[in-house]
Amino acid sequence: MSEKNKILVIGGTGKLGKFIVSAGARSGHPTFALVRESSLSNPAKSELFESYKCSGVTLLFGDLYDHESLVKAIKQVDVVISSVGHSLLRDQDRIIAAIKEAGNVKRFFPSEFGNDVDRIDVVVPAKRAYEIKAKLRRTTESEGIPYTYVCNNFFAGYFLSTLSQFGTTAPPRDKVIIMGDGNPKAVFNKEDDIGTYTIKAVDDPRTLNKILYVKPPKNIYSFNDLVSLWEKKIGKTLERIYVPEEEVLKNIKEASPPLNVELSISHSVYIKGSQTNFEIEPSFGVEASELYPDVKYTTVDEYLDQFV
Repeated sequence: MSEKNKILVIGGTGKLGKFIVSAGARSGHPTFALVRESSLSNPAKSELFESYKCSGVTLLFGDLYDHESLVKAIKQVDVVISSVGHSLLRDQDRIIAAIKEAGNVKRFFPSEFGNDVDRIDVVVPAKRAYEIKAKLRRTTESEGIPYTYVCNNFFAGYFLSTLSQFGTTAPPRDKVIIMGDGNPKAVFNKEDDIGTYTIKAVDDPRTLNKILYVKPPKNIYSFNDLVSLWEKKIGKTLERIYVPEEEVLKNIKEASPPLNVELSISHSVYIKGSQTNFEIEPSFGVEASELYPDVKYTTVDEYLDQFV
């Protein structure tokens, strides 16, 4: 049996990156995390670094803004996965430059992990981030770097844990605000499942130069159906407040960051239906739960049980 590809995760201590690193280690891939040496003395991350050490993850010292350290790290692996946060999206061209110089990378996963940037109908300010991601896709392709783009749609920990009631910390118990008519369908995935599917794709020729969509059938819900499921769990009917699109757009313009970004992403999904209003064609994409039926993913139904 051939050796598993070595994986480098850039942004491996972030909200999603830590799940990708852990999934890599669990799967038996030699897994490396790029970290700044200064971060080792950060008490907030000491527990995470200890868990990486125990699971056999190799920490490589380097920095996105230190080209030499980036090239040195990339030369030690086969696959590069970027999970950098919003503020660093634009600087991923530095990773591409390092990959080109290293010359050994079999696959690059840029930091996508959300909606499909080429198929989303979105307004500012979120539109700007999607434009940055789309530009990076074009650069990756024009440079001839083998890639996989992971589109996992909504993070359960962010959008499902509160039923998209921004500024709250748990699902609602009395009233719920619903954008539009509540009928377009959205997709919700637990973060560790996203990590698992991402690592599954690393060695898979079916995901090469394709978009990997994470759209498990049991995780696709309209807002109305989601509220109905929650009502059934808590044995209570919520007051549903529907906000028309015109008012949503007005709220986006008037809101401050990060709420304006959250609202504009939600508008694109809950009103425009951007996660589910197109078919996945074999020419550009594949679906994770179909490729990997062995993965026991957490369903929306199961996920909500913890909040009852």
